[in-house]
Amino acid sequence: MADASVPLIELRGIHKAFGNQPILSGVDLKIWEGDRIAVIGPSGTGKSTILRIIAGLLMPDQGQVLLRGEPRESSIEDSTDPFYISLVFQQAALFDSLTVGENVGFFLYQHSTLRSKQIKELVDESLQRVGLENVAHLFPAELSGGMRKRVSFARAIVEDPTQPEQRTEMILYDEPTAGLDPIASTVIEDLMGDLGCENALGCSSYLVVTHQDSTIRRTAKRVVMLYAGKVAWEGHVSEIDETDNPFVRQFFSASVQGPIHMAGFQ
Repeated sequence: MADASVPLIELRGIHKAFGNQPILSGVDLKIWEGDRIAVIGPSGTGKSTILRIIAGLLMPDQGQVLLRGEPRESSIEDSTDPFYISLVFQQAALFDSLTVGENVGFFLYQHSTLRSKQIKELVDESLQRVGLENVAHLFPAELSGGMRKRVSFARAIVEDPTQPEQRTEMILYDEPTAGLDPIASTVIEDLMGDLGCENALGCSSYLVVTHQDSTIRRTAKRVVMLYAGKVAWEGHVSEIDETDNPFVRQFFSASVQGPIHMAGFQ
C-alpha cells in the first residue's frame, strides 16, 4: 500500500531552458493521490514543459522529479516509472491512417500479449466510458473535434487487465477544451470529472493545463499559477475570487494593467 504521507509526484527545484531561453526557474510542486490540479498562466511560462517533464518526455536541466519518493533518473524512453502516467495532447494526436479502434488500442497491440479479440473488447469498453459507441471502425477525419478529444481520453485510460501493476495513476491534460464550443467543452469537463472519480474504474489524480475559466473552476480542486518560470500562486479553486495575489487578479480579469507583462508571453 502506498504511503499517504508521500506525494504521488513531487517536483523539486525544476529548471529547464531551451537554448538561451530559460523556461522553468526553480519550480516546486507536490501532487498527492487524488489531486486535481489546474496549471494556469500566460502563454510561454512553461505549463506544457511541466507536463512533459512529469510525463518523462523531458528531463530537467536541474532539480528532481520524484515518483512516490523515488527519484526519476532518466527519461521514460530509458527507464520504467513505478506507475503509469498518461498524457492527453492538446490536438488529440491521433494517427490519421488508423481507425479509432486501432488508435485506442495502439499500446495494447504493440506491448501486450492479449489476443486481438480481447483488445477489441477493451477498446469498446473504453470508448463506451467516454460516451462513444459504434465509432471504432471510423477514422479520425470522420469525427468532430470534440469526438477526437474523447477518443484521446479513451486511449489514455485503456489498460491491460493482466498487468494490474501497470495501472494508470496520473493523467495529464494539455488544453483539453481548447478550440471547443461551450457545449463541447462542458462534455469534456464532465468527462474529466467522471474519469477522475475515485470510485470509478479510472484515474483519481490528474493535472490539467488550461486557460479556460470554466475548465479551471469545474475540473480542479487546486490551482497553480506559473509566471516567468516560477510558481506565482498556489491555492484552492475556491480562493480564486478571494485572493489579493496581483498575478491571479490580473489573469482572471484579463487586464493589461498589472505585474504580468508582455515579456511573459514570449
